[in-house]
Amino acid sequence: MHIDVKVPKLPESVADATVAAWHKKSGDFVESGETIVELETDKVILEVPAPESGTLADIIKTTGDTVVTGDILASIKQGTGKKTAEKPPAPLPQTFSEPEPAPLQTAHHKQAEHTSEKDLSPAVRHMVQVHNLNPEDIIPTGKGGRITKEDVVKFLENRSSKPQFDLTAQQPAPNKSISPIVQPIVNASAEPVLHNRPVRRVPMTRLRARIAERLVQAQQSAALLTTFNEINMHAIIELRNRYKELFESTHSIKLGFMSFFVKAAVDALKRFPQINASIDETDIVYNGYYDIGIAVSTPRGLVVPILRDADTLNFAQIEKKVVEYSQKATAGTLSIDELTGGTFSITNGGVFGSMLSTPIVNPPQSAILGMHNIVQRPVAE
Repeated sequence: MHIDVKVPKLPESVADATVAAWHKKSGDFVESGETIVELETDKVILEVPAPESGTLADIIKTTGDTVVTGDILASIKQGTGKKTAEKPPAPLPQTFSEPEPAPLQTAHHKQAEHTSEKDLSPAVRHMVQVHNLNPEDIIPTGKGGRITKEDVVKFLENRSSKPQFDLTAQQPAPNKSISPIVQPIVNASAEPVLHNRPVRRVPMTRLRARIAERLVQAQQSAALLTTFNEINMHAIIELRNRYKELFESTHSIKLGFMSFFVKAAVDALKRFPQINASIDETDIVYNGYYDIGIAVSTPRGLVVPILRDADTLNFAQIEKKVVEYSQKATAGTLSIDELTGGTFSITNGGVFGSMLSTPIVNPPQSAILGMHNIVQRPVAE
């Protein structure tokens, strides 16, 4: 009996997906619940598990194909393949001397079989290359000894006490290992040009293509205006320095600046509800809630997870959510719900050392707040 592997129901905000990578090939035995294919959407990577155990009979949609909800990706033939694969080899004729038993493989060698780069999923392979990691150093917890995105995140956390996206430092230095400007290029082919000068050409990920599309849409459909204002951070820095140790010991999270920015933004939105509104054709929609998007830069591109009902969150809850979203963004495990919606956004260009910028509004929102570098300078009072 054949069971179809179908594209799961995609959220309303996602029209289609692209087949990113197959973890199995035709003829392989798969366990029920084992991830066999990854789909890339505009926002996240979806893992599609096997609905039943059996042999992967036919792969209908290949890597790069565009699919929609309900499309058949492959078929699984139930109850076949495993017994054949476990069939012991025929015994040697008695006239031959019995060979000496082969030495047992060490745990390190067994792990290496499952941690070569060719066995990694695209998302995990990209994380390993971006952070310059050796797959053999990472302890796999996935089925069949595969390394998962969570394994990489846990390895990075254990390797360093500082998170990869440190939003709590006063003047964080750019991390060269996650620079958004210089990134390793996967599956890139060199193409000769004039005078044999090499170039690299790679297709854009759906996320980066979607980001470009949204930015162009915002520029074409809205009258954009950027204002630049300076604020004296002395009082906030003094308050943070005074309570940061007590705050961390009480709430088990560092006190950063983002929670101050979110609280200030919510107060401003309450005073000026037009900024928390959006335009729907000829209507102005005033939102009675405050869902704040926090922009996070990742190797795959910029994502904006949402702090739901930010007006009801205290400082500790905001800081914990920011760290959680940063780790999920690094691992590529943010859900569609965590990326959908938002009435206002905050982006922190200061982590890259920038002094000024003109952030683009995220439609259908009406405004975005760009925070930048904190510098010491004399001020006349």
